[in-house]
Amino acid sequence: MQGPRPVVLSGPSGAGKSTLLKKLLKDYENIFGFSVSHTTRQPRPGEVNGRDYHFVTREEMQKEIDAGEFIEHAEFSGNMYGTSKGAVQAVQAQNQICVLDIDIQGVKNIKKTDLNPIYISVQPPSIEILEKRLRDRKTETEESLLKRLTAARVDLELSKEPGLFDLVIINDDLEKAYSQLKEVLLEEIKKTEESRKS
Repeated sequence: MQGPRPVVLSGPSGAGKSTLLKKLLKDYENIFGFSVSHTTRQPRPGEVNGRDYHFVTREEMQKEIDAGEFIEHAEFSGNMYGTSKGAVQAVQAQNQICVLDIDIQGVKNIKKTDLNPIYISVQPPSIEILEKRLRDRKTETEESLLKRLTAARVDLELSKEPGLFDLVIINDDLEKAYSQLKEVLLEEIKKTEESRKS
């Protein structure tokens, strides 16, 4: 795959990945592109097909997975999620750094591909703080909240594997976390800016 190295961002729901990403996309307009994942779940209010996710049927998604069109895919809470090769190539074709927001299973799957991204894990300071953040969102039922916390515990345990991530950010201070994120991406950001000038 041509273009700048993609970035894999992983970490449990509520760790602050979206907040960090929004800052990055705001500060470096057009440098980063978001790989739009596929999912079989129903859109939430305000979500737009093709922008937030590619909302597809289980049959459609399974067919493409079987055809080898996906870099990674996983099932969570009864829904399938995945990243297609096309979604990443679409971003790289714009000469943008492709950002993939992926769970730990997906990270392990990508390790087996030739994608060669920068692997970053964003983690909460503690499970207690994570639980508070998720509760404050008021978007979860008690059952789905407990599922997310269980998944987060597994995620945090698995992410301790040596060499899995190039950088682990403990997000207890947003500005500090953001500067760590920027620092690790600076080289790719510069390359991207320069290749645009030429």
